[in-house]
Amino acid sequence: MIVISAASGALGRLVIEYLRSRTEVVAAVRDPGRAPEGVPARRGDYDDPASLREAFDGAARLLLISSPELDTPRRIEQHLNAVTAAKEAGVGAVVFTSFLGAGAGTTGMTEAYHATEQAVIRSGLPYTFLRHPFYSDAFVPRVVEGEITSSTGGRGLNTAFRSDLAEAAANVLTGEGHLGRAYDFTGPLWSYPEVAEALGVPYREVPDAGPGPMSWINAQIRAGLLEQQTDDLEGVLGRPAVTVAAQVRTIAFP
Repeated sequence: MIVISAASGALGRLVIEYLRSRTEVVAAVRDPGRAPEGVPARRGDYDDPASLREAFDGAARLLLISSPELDTPRRIEQHLNAVTAAKEAGVGAVVFTSFLGAGAGTTGMTEAYHATEQAVIRSGLPYTFLRHPFYSDAFVPRVVEGEITSSTGGRGLNTAFRSDLAEAAANVLTGEGHLGRAYDFTGPLWSYPEVAEALGVPYREVPDAGPGPMSWINAQIRAGLLEQQTDDLEGVLGRPAVTVAAQVRTIAFP
């Protein structure tokens, strides 16, 4: 049996769709009323360790999907609750959705992921870390008034679509040879000017709209910090990952 934590979220639902025809899968959710349809559901709240132990009971493998909590100390506490519960429940192996850079990053955005990876290692549980990039879904360019604009300085992005990352997670959960490994997942490198050229529309660089998460991310992109590339995602998928240009063509020319 495979248990998917935080299964009511977008990633968890996609993973379950890939798994439901392959193996026995259980959704662990904070609110059973929001559980995905078609699979058994158990209450598993990251803030309630007892519920997690019950939700994880009998799991051969657990997909520990990272908490959406933005406060780092609280997110770490929630993840540690889940790791402890997995150990106490006798889970066979933990697959954790981490983030690129978490292997070494102990501050900033990767702090909670790094702390969780270390907690999983200390637990002694067999594990696999799936270090995700940013989701392409949030960055897909839109043609507005005949042009594409961004504040990325024309630099590359290594984002990947949530659906590809979900399929990769399902493959790891049901496959062999993944334990003890940390995968750095990156999608095919792309840029806004390249997508504009592929669509035959102009590209224009614009200033950031103002302070906020996207302004920070744009600064990271302009600094070339999202240009890391590996073949881990393609290797786990057994096929090339979906490109942003292909997805944009589908949207622009359905």
